[in-house]
Amino acid sequence: MSPSDTLNVTHEDARAIDDCWNRIGIHGDRSCPLLEEHIHCRNCSVYSAAATRLLDRYSLQQDERDPVAAAVETDVKTRSLLMFRLGEEWLGLATRSLVEVAPLQAIHSLPHQRSRALLGVANVRGALVACLSLVELLDLDGNVAPASGTRIMPRMLIIAAHGGPVVVPVDEVDGIHAIDERILDAASQSGAQASAKYTRGVLQYRGRSLRWLDEEQLLSAVTRSLT
Repeated sequence: MSPSDTLNVTHEDARAIDDCWNRIGIHGDRSCPLLEEHIHCRNCSVYSAAATRLLDRYSLQQDERDPVAAAVETDVKTRSLLMFRLGEEWLGLATRSLVEVAPLQAIHSLPHQRSRALLGVANVRGALVACLSLVELLDLDGNVAPASGTRIMPRMLIIAAHGGPVVVPVDEVDGIHAIDERILDAASQSGAQASAKYTRGVLQYRGRSLRWLDEEQLLSAVTRSLT
């Protein structure tokens, strides 16, 4: 499933759900008779049920994933990485796993969270998308303050997980960079990644120590956190 297909799946699901929050709720004309009682749509059982249905879809999509297609994807050589920061650590993720980089927006928590990594859901152009913490998944310290005087713009990454797109907040995005395959091969063979979760290697790039994430392991962990 391509990144564009994963976003289409989300919008197909959104059409199948009565997204009343976009019509008569907090994002619509606010004519819903329940709005006075609940104050915000995220407090309503209809919104919670839609979010639960979204998470259930990740389990279904994972069960139906084509193993042959998965094998083909892992044969694709990584050449370009999206570089981003969590806390004081810089990480790189293969761009084939990326749907888009979006501005930071509100994350709505859910009752009875399925995992510690699940932050809740975010509204992406009217569709509910699960939001996960990479800090939790990667065992990072996400409470490190940026250097004084620096202008930081937190972002959200929409990544193509196995069951559909998920959103992950990050502290800063540096951009997409083309990396020489020989540098990546050397990093993956150095053994520096042995103690780091879901990591293919650690390389030096533009004065930074960059942790190159293993997207297949990471996306599998993402799916496990949603199922």
